[in-house]
Amino acid sequence: MTEAGVFDLYAAYYDLLYRDKDYAAESAYVAGLLREVAPRAGRLLDLGCGTGGHAFELAKMGFEVSGIDLSAAMVARAQERRRAAPELAPRLAFNRGDVRSHRDGQRYDGVISLFHVMSYQVANDDLADAFITARTHLSAGGAFVFDAWWGPAVLSDRPRLVTKQVADERIEVLRRTSPVMHFDDNVVDVHFDVEIRARDGRTEQVQELHRMRYLFGPELRRMLGDSGFELQRSEAWMSGAPLDDRSWYACFVARAV
Repeated sequence: MTEAGVFDLYAAYYDLLYRDKDYAAESAYVAGLLREVAPRAGRLLDLGCGTGGHAFELAKMGFEVSGIDLSAAMVARAQERRRAAPELAPRLAFNRGDVRSHRDGQRYDGVISLFHVMSYQVANDDLADAFITARTHLSAGGAFVFDAWWGPAVLSDRPRLVTKQVADERIEVLRRTSPVMHFDDNVVDVHFDVEIRARDGRTEQVQELHRMRYLFGPELRRMLGDSGFELQRSEAWMSGAPLDDRSWYACFVARAV
């Protein structure tokens, strides 16, 4: 299955799986980081926007957000949500695009890439291309905020089997997660076995593979530097604590130079 195909299937139950995710608090946190580097930031590019959860919250704060995602289904869902929110629609745009190659000819005050989009760039060339995409759309002094899996924590507290069950008035979802680590590549293959059961008794089985890269400080600083960034800040996601071997989810703030 193609990478886009994986996410097209995922979009069918993505919002349900992550309905408890606090997009408002996360977006406020990201806005604070952006404004530390670019205090007057107003226009943002969201690389890997998914169904638009963060973009909508940032639009509520007054930002103009242009989001791209590889999945046509996720973009369609984001566009549907935009149409349902006419008060925010003028500040939002969603289009299909690849974070490695997207070029829209625009300059933004900030670029964001959240929910581990950079960890999906498993090859060095892919990650470098994604960083160059971010830099291409920023003027000097612009801010780039992204999160990723933090290598020391992944190795210290290794991925394990997990089962998650969620439901709403339409469907029930049971997802079993099994990881396989590839230490030579700093990659985890995350296998999802998903059962979707509709309230009328219909069921669907979905199998997905998500390849996730975990990152380390030296490679990150080098690759950001090669792409025209200076790393300003690295910390545990949302808490602001220093990164350590328990910080699975890391946040990075870079400045375009």
